Amino acid sequence: MCLAVPGQLLEIRGEDLERSGRVRFGGVVREVSLACLPEARVDDYVLVHAGMAISRLDADEAEQVFRFLEEIGLADPEVEAAPIGGQTRGGGA
Repeated sequence: MCLAVPGQLLEIRGEDLERSGRVRFGGVVREVSLACLPEARVDDYVLVHAGMAISRLDADEAEQVFRFLEEIGLADPEVEAAPIGGQTRGGGA
């Protein structure tokens, strides 16, 4: 089974096939390839699979995925996430 995880794009570097960005997944930030997603912009939510951003999604879609991952036990509710739509996830303030 393959799983793509949503994260918020914080920073973009490079161009074309060398385009990459820093993406926040809850409290973790990782470098991902943006080569397949040239339309991605800072603050967008992107789906990442195997280190590659494969799709953009809006904040509501990202929140739905975060909730689903928590429900099935694949997300750590103790990890504080970035605010989405003015609310903070993970039970923190």
